[in-house]
Amino acid sequence: MDRPRSTTHASTSSRVLALVWVVIAVLLLLDVLLRGEGRSAWVASAVLVASVAGVHLVWLRPRVVSTERGLRMINPLRETFVPWPAVVWVDVTDVLRVHTPGGIVRSWPLRETKRARVRENLRRESGLADADADEDPAGQRPVDVVARQLRRDAERYKARPLSGPIRDVGEAGPAALGAEDAPQTMVPVEVIVVLAVTAVYFVGVLVLA
Repeated sequence: MDRPRSTTHASTSSRVLALVWVVIAVLLLLDVLLRGEGRSAWVASAVLVASVAGVHLVWLRPRVVSTERGLRMINPLRETFVPWPAVVWVDVTDVLRVHTPGGIVRSWPLRETKRARVRENLRRESGLADADADEDPAGQRPVDVVARQLRRDAERYKARPLSGPIRDVGEAGPAALGAEDAPQTMVPVEVIVVLAVTAVYFVGVLVLA
């Protein structure tokens, strides 16, 4: 059976830097475990493990996934599923934002890094500057291009909606299970496991080492 189509949007530079640190941390961890001695070595290993867990949650895990059913807004600790019928608009201020009837869902990984552009976006949101036309992508920043694409995805999927409840995690993520026309937010099992394992290891080292 074919898997549902999806498109993932994330910060490439952040992911590359995160992967570089994970590799360095793993090498340091191996060095500490092989050559380190005593309590200081165990404490150092706990700090390295915690740093890898933090980098995974903050920079590797977060992304925005456009699926046939809606948007998966995956942030460090929580995941929000926004069904296409609930997507009112997608824009950018300091981060990419999805407007819904119940409020705004902000994306952690997709950010505007240019301060002048953030100020311009905030002025536009306040009505102090003219809105950009979707038809002129030449001067758009990378995150603006993503917002434009997501608006087009919303139009396309709203025109040809899929029927029936979502029962498969692989279809649109765990937060989408049972979703109808309203956004749903949850703390994924992955986050709970990473935090719990890291905390147990860190506390165990401090107590037993």
